[in-house]
Formats: sequence, C-alpha cells, structure tokens
Amino acid sequence: MSGETYLQLKNLTKQFNDGRGTVVTAVDDISLTIHKGEFVTLLGPSGCGKTTTLRMVAGFEVQNTGDIILDGKFINNVAAFNRNMPMVFQSYALFPHLTIFENIAYGLKIKKLSRDVIRNDVAMACQMVNLVGLEDRYPGELSGGQQQRVALARAIVLKPEIILFDEPLSNLDAKLRIQTRNEIKRVQQLLGITALYVTHDQSEALSMSDRIVIMNRGKIVQVGSPIEIYNNPQSSFVADFIGNANFLDAQVDEVGEDTITVSLQGRTIEIDKNRVESGLAEGEEVSLSIKPEAIDVSTEKTGFYGRLDVSSFLGSITELKVEFDGTFLTIIHSNTHGIIHGMKMDDEVNIAFNNKFFRIYRK
Repeated sequence: MSGETYLQLKNLTKQFNDGRGTVVTAVDDISLTIHKGEFVTLLGPSGCGKTTTLRMVAGFEVQNTGDIILDGKFINNVAAFNRNMPMVFQSYALFPHLTIFENIAYGLKIKKLSRDVIRNDVAMACQMVNLVGLEDRYPGELSGGQQQRVALARAIVLKPEIILFDEPLSNLDAKLRIQTRNEIKRVQQLLGITALYVTHDQSEALSMSDRIVIMNRGKIVQVGSPIEIYNNPQSSFVADFIGNANFLDAQVDEVGEDTITVSLQGRTIEIDKNRVESGLAEGEEVSLSIKPEAIDVSTEKTGFYGRLDVSSFLGSITELKVEFDGTFLTIIHSNTHGIIHGMKMDDEVNIAFNNKFFRIYRK
C-alpha cells in the first residue's frame, strides 16, 4: 500500500423517493480518500448507506451531489461498464449455463482478446485462487466457497486497479467465511489491488482491512485502522457496534488535570482523560463503557459484585451475563486462564474491571 491517493469521494449525497412522496437521504454529504493498494471497508448496520455508496462508486447509482475522482480523473459521468471496477457480489452472480472457464473468461471475451491471451489469463487467475482442475465444471457443481472464488477470479482476470466487494461472504457458513476472507486478502495483497469492501460483519472488517469506515444513518462517524477503531471508539455508537460494549450509568465526581473520577457501587474509578469526551463537568450524568473482555469474575473480594444470571461455555471462552447496578454486564472469560467452575445461577460474584479500557461518553 502506498500513500498515493487513488479514489476520492467528495461530498457525496444520494436521495431516494420512497414512493409515498417522502425523500429519504441514504448517503449524506460524505467525503473519503482511499490510497492506492489500500483495503478499505465500509462497515455499519443495515440501512446506513454503505451499499449505496459502493453502488455510486461502481456507477450503478448516480449521486445527487458530489464527485467521484479515480486516479485524478472525475468519473461522475463515466458509465459503469467503462470504469473497470469489477464487483464481487453476495450472490456470486455466475452464469449457471457456462463452465467455470467460460465464467472467468466472460469479461475478456467482451474485450475481444485473443484465445491465447484469454486461456493464459484465465489459467493464471485459476491458479491464484486455487481453482485449477475445476475449469470444466459448472457453478452448480461447486460449493459456495468455490463459487465465490470463481467470482473473485472473474474480477481479477480483468487486471483492474480497484475491486469492489458487496458483502461477498454473507452466504457462506462460518468456516468457509474465514477461509474465503483469507483468500481475498491474500490475493489483494499479492496483486496490490485497491479494494473497497462492504460488510456489516465486524470480524470481517477487523481481520481484512487497512482502514475501516464506520457509517450510520448515511454519514461517516469514524475512520481509522482496525486497532484504532476497536480500542478508541469516538462515540457510544461505535463502541457498541464494533466492540459490543457494556454501558453503565455514572456521574462525574471530579475532573482532574489528567483523569476524571466517577463512582460505581460507592467506589471511585479514575479514568484517563484521553479516554473521555472533552468538556465534561463535575456532577454531569455520563455513560461509562467497557468491553466484555475487559471484565472478569474473580474469586477475590474486589469491592465490585453482581449476581450471575447466565453462564455459557463456548469452547475457548465462557460468556457470562451478570446483573450489576441495575443493568446486565456481558463478560467474556478466556478459558486459557482456567475454566470457571462452581458458579451457578443467582450466585453473588466478584467483578474485576480493567480500568484501562473504560471510556466515558456524554448521554
């Protein structure tokens, strides 16, 4: 990945008429810069505008306002078939009556390339995504993961500078999803292709992306690397969406030079100011967040306690639901630290917070 700007979205807005006379803003004045060779993921809940944004980049939708600039050139009026931005779809979109070879070669035949060039390029694409030996089969004879690799091969055989992905792994089971996302990332890095990827799956975004763009209600709410997004969510929405954070009602007791002090169950907690929204005042009601893996149950008296509601053994982890201070905490206990024994529903448990992972948001 280089620092060279490749794709720019400038003040893009897209509105639809809902058929009842109401104008709905699907994408609301967003701007984004993507570098050459970068893997960028648009992540957010259903209806947040991520797929509409992707379709505008592809040329399938026309923006109401704003510009799309590719490699320094405005492409607002360039037809989709002239943008050389192949898209890998959730549904694979393969031709069922064509062989795997013919599916992959389809775009090359449209370009009227010679048979030798087509044969050579398809062979290279098949080798790259592990489809060698399957060229004479039909899509219906392949597994879902293999069909998605055909869709990927059909895209990369065109030798594009950028590939678009619209939730390509949604139809695969959990194991195939992991295998295929690794395959996509490997090929993208190997070829140095710029990738714009849409998903609502947090684990996909975290594992594949150079940068993640969090969207909500048509707007971009945070952009950063997976580590930045996960460890430093800038809003309660991002904290909840990307990390399934717990939220507790609290009140600011004291605002110090470097820390802010709040109270929980009559005990004070000091939180570093770089994990707090600026401008908080003493006495202000706030929302205190912490991720499930930053809490654990303890056999020692920690001063914090709750009531065990549910304990679920999930192999490498145990997930606990604990009633605490009028709400329920989700706690993830790593079983590599020892499996929890002897606790049952309604038992009082001691709770240990890792204070470094608390964040404070305005209500």
